[in-house]
Order: sequence, then C-alpha cells, then structure tokens
Amino acid sequence: MAATSTASRLAALVKTRCEIFQTAYNPTSARTGAKYLRARLRGPSMVKYYPPVANIAKLVKEYKDSRVMVNFAEAQRLQDVEEKKRRGKGAPTKAKDKGQSRRTARKR
Repeated sequence: MAATSTASRLAALVKTRCEIFQTAYNPTSARTGAKYLRARLRGPSMVKYYPPVANIAKLVKEYKDSRVMVNFAEAQRLQDVEEKKRRGKGAPTKAKDKGQSRRTARKR
C-alpha cells in the first residue's frame, strides 16, 4: 500500500513541477516531438556557412544600360532561338483563344 501512495505522490509532484516550470506533462511517455521542437534551427547556420553566389543574370538585368556586362550564355541562347525561327524550327505561336487552338481544330 505504501508503494501506491508513493507512486501517486510522485505523479502529483511531477505534475506540479511541470506547471511551475512550464514544461510538458507526459505521464504516459508518449512521443510528442518536443525534443525536435526545442532544438535550435539549422537553417540560419547553414545560410551563414555557404558564401553568397554571384548571379550574373541578375547583375546584367540590373545594369542593362552598361555594355560591359554581358551574359554570354543568354546571348548565345537568344541567337540560337533567332536562327531556329528563321529556319522555321522555332516554337509554335500560342493560341490566344479556343478557336485558334490546334487541338480544337483537329476535333472538328
């Protein structure tokens, strides 16, 4: 009988301690994920670890008036698109409404 009263007193003590120190009362030891929620976030540390990467495309767009900065990959891509269009191999024009769509024309 002494063991049951001691167990109930310990449970009451733990409950009171959790109320005082604002911790989670979990008498059944169910998994709550509290350990992971209390853990320090990793994202800010990872962002600080890796140096910022220079984005050439953003810089060229920002300073498009200056001819010093040229994104050669983008210039080559635009040149290739123009050459394909001249040969008739470019992307088809997009339909403005349902009547211009190739799919609806084929169904009729």
